[in-house]
Amino acid sequence: MEGKVFSVSGQELRTIDMSDNVFGLPINEDVIWYAVNNELANARVGTADTKTRKEVHGTGRRPYAQKGTGRARHGDVKSPIFVGGGTIFGPHPRDYSYSINKKAKRLAMKSILSLKAQNNSMKIVEDFSVESAKTRDISAILDKLLPSGKRERTVVILKDDDSLIKRAGRNIPWLHFLTFNRLRAHDLFYGRNVIVMESAVSGLNDFYGEE
Repeated sequence: MEGKVFSVSGQELRTIDMSDNVFGLPINEDVIWYAVNNELANARVGTADTKTRKEVHGTGRRPYAQKGTGRARHGDVKSPIFVGGGTIFGPHPRDYSYSINKKAKRLAMKSILSLKAQNNSMKIVEDFSVESAKTRDISAILDKLLPSGKRERTVVILKDDDSLIKRAGRNIPWLHFLTFNRLRAHDLFYGRNVIVMESAVSGLNDFYGEE
């Protein structure tokens, strides 16, 4: 399949070959769901912790006599039913991360790329950089590339790790940068607009096009 290449001013320049094995696949919603949830689980810190009745600081004696008070029997003020007592079934530090099949993850990335290409939310742009590394300069470029200048969640796929363009866009909360060989399913899937550098398309063709 072929895609249109645009200039930074939004003008159509030429066409570029896009691998059908990367941008023209049928959408596999199940594998996309697994990849997105895998990334969310791996990102969880898992440091939440509560104290059980044996960890709460306090005395171990009875709060009052077993009989004769007219109240229920209690043997420990650290019981969960008392204020300041332990917590029942509370969270404890744990590792939520897990791994998924490598082929499944690659298929998820290709499915998301195909989805974005097929619903016209992907735009291929000639290679550009922001030498000044200033937010106003990249913001001016995005205003011309995005439909009607909408400030929606946008993902830019780069060919290389361009520190200048990343520095220029780090103050824009709805803008995310990805490198073609280190894609993230969550950011890519939920991006309303996907801007792909022209050289990154060739990288995606080679990196994900091989079986």
